[in-house]
Amino acid sequence: MRIDIITIFPRLFESSFSEGTIARAQEKKILELHIVDLRQYTSDKRRSVDDYPYGGGDGMVIMAAPIAHATRTLRTPEARVILLSPQGRRYTQRIARDLSDEKHMILICGRYKGVDERVRCGIIDDEISIGDYVLSGGEFAAMVVTESVTRLLPGALGNADSIDNDSFSTGLLDAPWYTRPADFEGMLVPEVLLSGNHQEIRTWRKREALKRTLVRRPDLLATAPLSEEDLKILDTLRNHEMEDR
Repeated sequence: MRIDIITIFPRLFESSFSEGTIARAQEKKILELHIVDLRQYTSDKRRSVDDYPYGGGDGMVIMAAPIAHATRTLRTPEARVILLSPQGRRYTQRIARDLSDEKHMILICGRYKGVDERVRCGIIDDEISIGDYVLSGGEFAAMVVTESVTRLLPGALGNADSIDNDSFSTGLLDAPWYTRPADFEGMLVPEVLLSGNHQEIRTWRKREALKRTLVRRPDLLATAPLSEEDLKILDTLRNHEMEDR
């Protein structure tokens, strides 16, 4: 996969992308990553990328022309151009999986008051928000998208099977996980995990994942692909919850 990130603060990415999954993916030639300085695509001596908004108002707006120039220069036939902004569709693991099938992504980092609306109307293919809050710019959102997509690329992780058990990958939150020692300051690892009975361990993890989702993110249950076994476990959990009340 190739990812181009268009930004006015390219140095923000230096340390974030020099370690971990993204660095390894680049070393393995799984990911081709380019941080693109938007100011290189301006036409004036001051390398201006923003201006005051028409009609007045607080803040500055990123101009359409530099973004159009950068995007048209970078675009390939298979490129998907994405604007990171609070107005986009909310980012999910499902979207990350869909994007991991792309060959080329161009991520545009908004800044200040936002970008000229004509960027949305005539340049981008998609618009993504990583949550219902506001950042100073799209750079950290671009890091989130890049990290979450890269780890899904074949060969990017040492153990690819671990992806299937991540939170949200099954539509649910993940179950609790433990490692040595079995007794940490009086807090014990559940006995079932020490039993060696893989079927019981699988059932326990499924129940704990459903329980955690029911308590913390019940909204996920409306769209999660639940089996008959899952539904029976949920009924039992809900009955216990009612008894505890």
